[in-house]
Amino acid sequence: MDEAKDTEKDRREADTAPLPFRAAVDALRSARLRPQIEVEPTPPPKRLAPYAHALEAAVVDGDQDLADGRLVLLHDPAGHDAWQGTFRLVTLVRAELEPEMAADPLLPEVCWSWLTGALQTRGLTYGEPSGTVTRASSHYFGGLSARPAASQIEIRASWTPREGLGGVPDTAAHLASWCDLLAQVAGLPPAGPGDASVVTLPQRRGPQSR
Repeated sequence: MDEAKDTEKDRREADTAPLPFRAAVDALRSARLRPQIEVEPTPPPKRLAPYAHALEAAVVDGDQDLADGRLVLLHDPAGHDAWQGTFRLVTLVRAELEPEMAADPLLPEVCWSWLTGALQTRGLTYGEPSGTVTRASSHYFGGLSARPAASQIEIRASWTPREGLGGVPDTAAHLASWCDLLAQVAGLPPAGPGDASVVTLPQRRGPQSR
């Protein structure tokens, strides 16, 4: 019952949101994405901005997830000094890696360049980018010792999409760029001939089961 009330409240808030935010959300819903990527709405954070919309996505191969992530669109009609704008995109992307790949000292810089490169490839302008790239390794002992060591990469980032006509950023293109990043982290080949120079990760050692 509480979940139903929250859903209805979110729907009412969306109906009364400023027009630029509603247009930006509608554009997200209309974006055309790679068939290997499943995207669905998820409850947004409540305290980061007056208005927010969130999506979660997974790069799927059969019944296995090769990578997953979350993208949040924030909007503050009054503007935000740290954003230098009224919109902000915030993301988390995760994937498992081969241990030797995770040990590459240049991996964090390469992963960050994948994010900025995905935006630039689609001709998007943005400002105030910030984020972290984290790699972690897990080793199992005792009753779990039969499991192979696992390594994971995690990209957390945010940026301000430049606003176009009516003060609305091209959120559909930003979502497509974000999905390009997910595909790269998952080790998929480039989506088109124009992306042939993109470096991708090798196939995952053990994709996560859904």
